[in-house]
Order: sequence, then structure tokens, then C-alpha cells
Amino acid sequence: MSKTAFPALFISHGSPDTAIADTQAAAWLRQMAADLPRPRAIVVASAHFEVSGGVAVSADPDPETIHDFGGFAPELYAMQYPAPGEPELARRITDDLQAAGFPAQAVDRRGFDHGVWVPLKLAYPDADIPVVSVSVDPNKGPDHHFRLGQALAELGAEGVLVIGSGSFTHNLGEAFKLLRAGVREADVPGWVQEFTGWMNERLAKNDVDALIDYRREAPFAVRNHPTDEHLLPLYVALGAAGEGARASRVHDSAEFGVLAMTMWRFDPVAL
Repeated sequence: MSKTAFPALFISHGSPDTAIADTQAAAWLRQMAADLPRPRAIVVASAHFEVSGGVAVSADPDPETIHDFGGFAPELYAMQYPAPGEPELARRITDDLQAAGFPAQAVDRRGFDHGVWVPLKLAYPDADIPVVSVSVDPNKGPDHHFRLGQALAELGAEGVLVIGSGSFTHNLGEAFKLLRAGVREADVPGWVQEFTGWMNERLAKNDVDALIDYRREAPFAVRNHPTDEHLLPLYVALGAAGEGARASRVHDSAEFGVLAMTMWRFDPVAL
């Protein structure tokens, strides 16, 4: 890795209305780009781009904005994020993934789900940087996604920002109780604090083995992630930063008590 290599980021994108909400996480996303050079392209592994049995890479030159949610403010459905795609980069990523042993294919007509466009609309509102989406596999675990990230590790040295977009905790059943009541700020329960504390400590120590086995080792892992598709992008970002990456927690807040909006930055080791 060169000294100018981009970090990889893990972003907790939250509910779709993060795009219009006055929250700590939204405020952090609005200033995120200020701490980075301008990337030539952005690659996002989104928890909402789920493909089983392989990896899909968006290759549409003009991706549409997908409003993949219901019951939110009408203005959200009018929002667009008209960033271009980059078919050449998508094909290159597909080749790299195939060379690493992944059954990968470039796909057309795949737009930006809200795990992609909501954080990018805040961080890069001009929508003038090409964006490529990479899928996660809900039937594969952290090790698969860490290795997927490793196959993307050269991109940072080429001016490409790799982002894993998911959620540090994601028990929607618990969150909806407060969401329906309109209570966004609530006390964080102990079972969330214990899980996030364990994850934060392992990430800071770069304890990859423990992190990959989080579902058995972390306290309250299954309660915080009944299914783990929203944590899998974390492993893509961690792998994409390369071996020995320096981890920095760049944001920490919570919404609806149980949704940790923690964000991490992984800086590659300079050579």
C-alpha cells in the first residue's frame, strides 16, 4: 500500500430518514468527506444488496435511486442520487473477485439502495463521484466477507474509497417499538452496551479471529443481530484495508436505544 492509500470505512446508515434527520449520525456523515481526499470512485458493500451463491457487482452506467422502504416521509420518495456508475471499474472488481475464487458477475439494472444513497447523499451531496455497489451474501458469514474485502484491497491505493454500509447493531423488532412511538432518543440497554463494547475492543486490537467468530464469542450477538446481513459490510471494509490495518472509531451514537450507529475507519499500513 502506498502512503496515500484511502482508508476503508464502515458506516451505520440507520433508517432511511437519516437522509433528512437531525441526528448525531447524520451530522457526522455530512462532514465525513472533509477528512478524506476526493476519491476517484466509491465502492459500497451494502447490507441491502443481498445475493445468495455469488457476488454481484453493479455495472450500470446510470444507476437509478431505489426507494426500498415504506412508511416514511413523502419527501424521501422524491429524493434522487444521480451519481454515475463506472462499468469499467465494475468489470475490474468482478475479475479480481473471480481471481480470488469468488463466483462473481457484473450486473446491469442495479440501482442504489438506501444503504448506498442515504449516506452518500449526506457525505457527497453533489453526486458527482462514480459509485459501484457490491453485494453481500446473507447465507455466508464474516469470514467470507472478510476475504471478499481482501480481494478489494488494491483499490484504496488507486484512489477508490471502499465503504461497508450496514448497522453496528440491528434488532429491528426492538427498534420498531420505539420507532412507532416516535421515540428516537432512548437509553441504551445493557445487552447492546455489552455487545458493542466487545466489538469495539476487538476492532481496536485488530483481533480478526475473534471478530470473525463474533456470533459465538460476543455477548448477546444473536440478540443484537438476529440475522447478520447488516454486520457483514463491516468485514468487507476491514478486509479491504489490508493486513494489519489501523482501526479508529470515528463516530458513536445510538438511535431508538438499540440501534448503535457506530462508524469505523480502517487505515492501511503504509509501505
